[in-house]
Amino acid sequence: MGRRKLDINTASVDEFTSLSGIGQIKAKAIIDLRNELGQFAEVNDLQKVPGIGSVLMDHNRPVLQCKIVKVKQRPKISRATRRIASRAASGRLLVEESPNLPVASNCNASLPTTLCRRYNTRRNGSENISRDPTVLSVVAKKPRCQYKRRWKAAAVRTLPSPQRSAKRRRAANQPPVVPANVQPCSSRGEDGGVGNSLSKHTSTGNCGETLARPSSSKCSDNAQNAQNPHHLRRRGFFRARRANPLHAAEDHSAYASGTGEVGGRTVCSAAENACAQQATSALDDDSATSTQSNLSISHELPDRRWTKRKPEPSDDSRGPKKFCCSEESGSELQDETSCEQQTLSAVESSQSSSTRKQKIPSKKNPPPLLNGWLKTFQNWTPSERLLALDELVEICDPTQVRHVMQVIEPQFQRDFISLLPKELALYVLSFLEPNDLLRAAQTCRYWHMLAEDNILWREKCHEEGISESLVFGSIVRRKRPSSKSLWKSLFLRQQQIEKNWRASNRAPKVLKGHDDHVITCLEFNGMKIVSGSDDNTLKVWSAVTGKCLRTLTGHTGGVWSSQMSGNVIISGSTDRTLKVWDADTGRTIFTLYGHTSTVRCMHLHKNRVVSGSRDATLRMWDVETGHCLHVLIGHMAAVRCVQYDGRRVVSGAYDYMVKIWDPEKETCLQTLAGHTNRVYSLQFDGMHIVSGSLDTSIRVWSAETGACLHTLVGHQSLTSGMELKDNILVSGNADSTVKVWNITTGQCLQTLNGPNKHQSAVTCLQFNRKLIITSSDDGTIKIWDLRTGEFIRNLVTLESGGSGGVVWRIRCNNSKLVCAVGSRNGTEETKLLVLDFDVEDDAQSAAGRAATTVAAS
Repeated sequence: MGRRKLDINTASVDEFTSLSGIGQIKAKAIIDLRNELGQFAEVNDLQKVPGIGSVLMDHNRPVLQCKIVKVKQRPKISRATRRIASRAASGRLLVEESPNLPVASNCNASLPTTLCRRYNTRRNGSENISRDPTVLSVVAKKPRCQYKRRWKAAAVRTLPSPQRSAKRRRAANQPPVVPANVQPCSSRGEDGGVGNSLSKHTSTGNCGETLARPSSSKCSDNAQNAQNPHHLRRRGFFRARRANPLHAAEDHSAYASGTGEVGGRTVCSAAENACAQQATSALDDDSATSTQSNLSISHELPDRRWTKRKPEPSDDSRGPKKFCCSEESGSELQDETSCEQQTLSAVESSQSSSTRKQKIPSKKNPPPLLNGWLKTFQNWTPSERLLALDELVEICDPTQVRHVMQVIEPQFQRDFISLLPKELALYVLSFLEPNDLLRAAQTCRYWHMLAEDNILWREKCHEEGISESLVFGSIVRRKRPSSKSLWKSLFLRQQQIEKNWRASNRAPKVLKGHDDHVITCLEFNGMKIVSGSDDNTLKVWSAVTGKCLRTLTGHTGGVWSSQMSGNVIISGSTDRTLKVWDADTGRTIFTLYGHTSTVRCMHLHKNRVVSGSRDATLRMWDVETGHCLHVLIGHMAAVRCVQYDGRRVVSGAYDYMVKIWDPEKETCLQTLAGHTNRVYSLQFDGMHIVSGSLDTSIRVWSAETGACLHTLVGHQSLTSGMELKDNILVSGNADSTVKVWNITTGQCLQTLNGPNKHQSAVTCLQFNRKLIITSSDDGTIKIWDLRTGEFIRNLVTLESGGSGGVVWRIRCNNSKLVCAVGSRNGTEETKLLVLDFDVEDDAQSAAGRAATTVAAS
């Protein structure tokens, strides 16, 4: 047998807790929501309770049902009651606050009491007490009389207006008509209401007692008007005391005694009024507890005449007729009107404050269910909270999501750097890229102070391969930057230099010399340039001014190789000798004899130089003494290239072999066989040997074992030039292409070709951590991006390029480029071009402008 279904409109807390996943807190929340809504319309209304989602509903849906309970309709309210209620809500009823009066001892509840007023009509009529607690009125139904007219008695009078006051002034001199057999009597009930009976001669009070109604002299004087029934059916009677402090004090004392008269009228005792209040409140089951119970109607003096007030113009033209009394003197009526207008403004101000808009929910004024929802959320597990947050975000509109973002974002914008010790803060900042570190310095003063740390920027400069000697020359180094951090200044200077390499168009310095001969070798140390030619001379140039400082003469054959260290220059010639020169004076220090053929290559390390010759031998020389220290014999053909790291010598020759030597023992350690043609180029970093051959291949060897690690295949012709730094090899080939390799993996990283590639053989190349510079027989020098292989721009383009103009050699440092250009057919003059991309100082820029073109001496 199936489980009995649970009706969510009648279930209790214990019955809700029997459901799966519903605890005591959720059950109470369901009950609270049901009480707020009155009843649930459907089962899915349970999802409005915090913590009850679609999963929980699907699990319990088979055992839930929702039965709609019909609500008993409220009793209808008469039209007259609604009229008075609408006027009370719009502020057109005059009520005034009265002092709290004694409470009857025989009443069950402590209720504030007020004066009662009773009205008599010509016929007895049943009374209907308004069910709206804000309306202080008693309305008499239609009396059963031959005229079938509706008689109404209002417990409160309407507020005066300038128009009604004028009408009252015009009617002040007209005597009222009062029936002789009708005597007005007044007893005030709770909230200024009229007593609950209207009679001809006698009236029963709110507590059931019969009250005597002494006749008024004014009423007896006008007894003759009672014979006219027309006035009886068209007039009601209103008797009240005007708001007067003296009369109010008399009325209060009379009321407090319980036996006196107020304004000539019999009053009920406090006990009677309290009982009447309870009886009136019992008739209205839906009345709110916010009824203002300490209100009473204004009182009138007994010596005033009755005057009919015409109905005021309002939205409800069918409203009950109102009556008031006027003074016999017109001046008193004007004073009364001004008093009533002041009372009107006070009432309107109080009603405007009570009818203000509801306050916007805030922490001080939270919604009713917020605290319960938060307690429910706190009792959930972390996974349940995450699920609830996901569901909450899904049902929020974009405006609410943006509000959540604005609240959450500041939680993650904490300045944790300022909270850390300086050492830890610097360690954290060291992980930023230099450009990000520059942006972080603009955050605040403390971050700026940390970002100026000299040690931090020294590490950044080392990561980028920047050294002080690299950026500043020997002359410029004397000028220290004004920044607190020297290394930061170096970094910023280097950044500007790189931008100049990529985009700045600098006019080159032209150094003319060597006539129309070929420049065979080129050396550059930053301040001086040395060029060797087949005209048997070497020239020393100033890289700053472009002037030719010295011309070194002494060789009897063409110069084909050279090396420079400081002020020492070593040159090798076809005259089979090496010469050691003093660059400052231009004199020959030593002439080294020993080779029997052209000295084709050499490599200088400290004070020792190793030379290779076409006689198939290698010799080690001491440049300080001019002595030949060692002779290495083993190659079978001319030695074309040589490398020396201070411990071992590596040589490549036309016998297709690469040999590793121990110069101290003059023995060959390894012979690296593998190439099938002449070896023209060589690179050695202490661990790896890279050789380029006419067989179009490039081989990577182990310097320790002599094993061939990789064979780099991709070029189509002779590899004429190579350069190796940090396991990155850049090779230039006669097939007009340049390739970038990783020698540890043997992978080709980039091939520099495309529409902007060289149109002829690559003659020379240089590269650093970011840029590659290549020269070619097509008369151009191009700059490329090392990491992406993208072409950046042409640094030099000869006008005779393609028709004989050639760039033979290039040398560069961090900020300058030196290139040797000319032609083999006389179309281009032999010269040196110097491009300076350094940050221009005042002295340097002036000197550069003065020496744009310098003729060789």
